[in-house]
Amino acid sequence: MNIRTRFAPSPTGFLHVGGARTALFCWLMARHDNGSFVLRIEDTDLERSTPESVQAILDGMEWLGLDYDEGPYYQTQRFDRYAEITQQLLESGKAYHCYCSKERLDDLREQQMAEGIKPRYDGRCRELAKPPAGVKPVVRFRNPAKGSVEWNDQVRGRISISNEELDDLIIARPDGSPTYNFTVVVDDLDMGITHVVRGDDHINNTPRQINIYGALGADIPIFGHVPMILGEDGARLSKRHGAVGVMQYRKLGYLPQALRNYLVRLGWSHGDQEVFSDAQMTELFRLEDVNRKAAAFDHDKLDWLNQHYMRNLPPGEVAEHLAWHFAALGIDPDTGPRLEDLIAVQGDRVKTLREMAEVSRMFYQEFDEFDPGAAKKHLRPVALEPLQVLLGRLENQLDWTPERLHEVIHATAEALEVGMGKVAQPLRVALAGTGVSPSIDKTLWLCGRERSLQRIRRAIDFVAMRAAAS
Repeated sequence: MNIRTRFAPSPTGFLHVGGARTALFCWLMARHDNGSFVLRIEDTDLERSTPESVQAILDGMEWLGLDYDEGPYYQTQRFDRYAEITQQLLESGKAYHCYCSKERLDDLREQQMAEGIKPRYDGRCRELAKPPAGVKPVVRFRNPAKGSVEWNDQVRGRISISNEELDDLIIARPDGSPTYNFTVVVDDLDMGITHVVRGDDHINNTPRQINIYGALGADIPIFGHVPMILGEDGARLSKRHGAVGVMQYRKLGYLPQALRNYLVRLGWSHGDQEVFSDAQMTELFRLEDVNRKAAAFDHDKLDWLNQHYMRNLPPGEVAEHLAWHFAALGIDPDTGPRLEDLIAVQGDRVKTLREMAEVSRMFYQEFDEFDPGAAKKHLRPVALEPLQVLLGRLENQLDWTPERLHEVIHATAEALEVGMGKVAQPLRVALAGTGVSPSIDKTLWLCGRERSLQRIRRAIDFVAMRAAAS
């Protein structure tokens, strides 16, 4: 079988991580079997769909690296096709016009609920002999009255729903606009979709759609309904749990490789393996291995994966994403060390790229003043001699490598007969403005020769003024 999967989001907001996981599963299935992955924008909800939401979906897919072979298709561009199939069903007697008013349907629903009956349309217009004048009807699908709908769900197993539980759903509104369950079937049929993978909140829609496939004489695709994603408190993942939009994770400083890896492990596993390359995911992923139980989002595990990828991806690949965060903070990466060198030093010290950019500002921009606490502790008069000796040695140092700079600092401490901390800490505050930075030799290296010398001179002047004042 030439596998064809699709991701079909509604553009009514950002790309949610739950939707992104579904897209990833569909993408992996297509890539595993050299099939096709289709992107379809289900924008028939004209009141809620927006161009901004469409762009958010496209941006999220691109950032995650989920490339699609076809699309994006837009349902609003296919209304003529839906009208054509609607007319076909009407002519074959598999659909009919319904003239019932909203008031009648509301009364029917209230009566059924009062009697403890599942609310459903009672079929009043199924065999209507004479349509009322002046009423624009909806079109209802004539659902089979007997029997059941069964399918072997790739995640949930065998599912059977009695047709008596279903009613004659509306497939076209009075203005002719189509409804969700109908457009999905027409689209999947026209696009040759072989595998429909979506959230398990769609299970109730599936028997209705299968019956429409049957009415059209079409083959039924293979269905797989994946469980929802929960927050760490066990409730469905939502904004109150923090970031849930894919592009929010970009802003927070996560690598797409880390988020992809994390999402594939939400409900799917391969032994105890936690880290998967794209090639491994593509080779190993099977929809039938997805767990039926909902998975909880664990931010600590995502942080761990992000650190892993920051450390282990080629630095140039990480640098492309880090540059985006530098731009967001207004930092010009050309004014300091190469981003690849920065990543090699800072990769073990932070959890996200945004954090890396924030704590690395000192290597690219000047700071206005020393941290008061750090200056009070380390830029005391006793630090004047170590800084002056260091300055003299470093001014003659042209080999500006971490190894050579470490030797210079160590030699200075030995010459002054003081511990390394008596030299390194004043130097750290001089270079970084605070008492926290990478190892002092790498801090010197990343600051660069001219910037380091200028900052040491500034610190010497600060200490000298402080000594004179005391």
